[in-house]
Amino acid sequence: MSLEALPSLLTEEQLDRDFMRQVEPEWHKLLTCFQCGTCSASCPAAELMDYPPRQLWQLMRLGMRDMVMNSRTFWLCTQCYACQVRCPRGIHISETMRRLREWAVAQGYQVPAAITNLREAVRTTYNILNENNESRLIWSQNLEPLPAQLQAPQASQVEVLLFTGCVSSFFPMAYSIPQSFVQILEQAGLSYTTMGSEERCCGYPLYGGGMKDDLAELAHHNITQAQRFAPQYLVATCSSCYHTWRHLYPEYTNGDGDWGFQVLHASEYLAMLIRQGRIKMTPLDWVVTYHDPCDLGRKNGVYDAPRAIIQSIPGITFKEMANHREDAMCCGGGGDVAMMEADVTEHIAERRLAQAVDTGATAIISSCQQCKRTLLQAARKTKTRIRVLDVTELVWQVMEK
Repeated sequence: MSLEALPSLLTEEQLDRDFMRQVEPEWHKLLTCFQCGTCSASCPAAELMDYPPRQLWQLMRLGMRDMVMNSRTFWLCTQCYACQVRCPRGIHISETMRRLREWAVAQGYQVPAAITNLREAVRTTYNILNENNESRLIWSQNLEPLPAQLQAPQASQVEVLLFTGCVSSFFPMAYSIPQSFVQILEQAGLSYTTMGSEERCCGYPLYGGGMKDDLAELAHHNITQAQRFAPQYLVATCSSCYHTWRHLYPEYTNGDGDWGFQVLHASEYLAMLIRQGRIKMTPLDWVVTYHDPCDLGRKNGVYDAPRAIIQSIPGITFKEMANHREDAMCCGGGGDVAMMEADVTEHIAERRLAQAVDTGATAIISSCQQCKRTLLQAARKTKTRIRVLDVTELVWQVMEK
């Protein structure tokens, strides 16, 4: 249905207020939408949706609940926030898409099987891949020798508690990210450990999938386990885990996130070590570009730390992509879309990869294990000769040993 074919807007008295309040707490903002199309133009998946975001808001304002809820539109949202930061009316577009998922789950609408399976996997095995959580340190088995600080995690005061995340724990393509991080810490002589099999999924995939209530138990468990180690810093190599610890977990505890340790993303922590002179870099004659992860950049404003790391490497040439920082394109790996519609993620990742190639870079660096996976898969599928590395892998490669 085209916008021109839609009937006139309902009056405020005719609005489906209950529905509107559930999916947008500031629902009156939806009434201010003047159909500029910025959200649809910003959305990396708009061309693949039943209705692009602009048209979805029109359907919501017309009270066409079933047309909205039976569409694929909000299930294809990567929750990248590109639309949200650009909306001239300040509508919480990405969040509204997520709340539509919550409504679908709560009201018994058809939910993609991948989302149902995800919930069952995390509830029973505490990770998104339905693997035995006792094998959460499988990524460390290729380290020779296996660092003593990883062999038997015990509660004791350490400088760093590494929160590995499900992707790096169970996807072989991402194993080298925590491997690089712990080798950096070993080389720098820092005390660290992990929760081992006591680490559970941070819960962000469930939150993004419309199952916010499932986050509480995971939050309480992970916070309690982290406090046993009394770390100075809890460091996450995963941008989504970092976002969850910083912005979602506080509401399940004391509200301010003060648990006796500071939560940092790996890029922030490594940039700090470089500033303090605890990491020395060797020259690298590469031309690189940087991909801003949506969860780290637009959702948390962490843009400078990864770039500071890259630019501290002697001999490296750094080139920005056409879209970068707040304006960066999504890699397609967010919002659980890769679980539901892998071809959508591939389509988006290939577009972002093309921007990296346009810079003339021989390597694309990111700060998110999921971004690495999607961009590396896109490079392999398109037979593009470009390295894809996480910033932790880059640091370990050039660190003076």
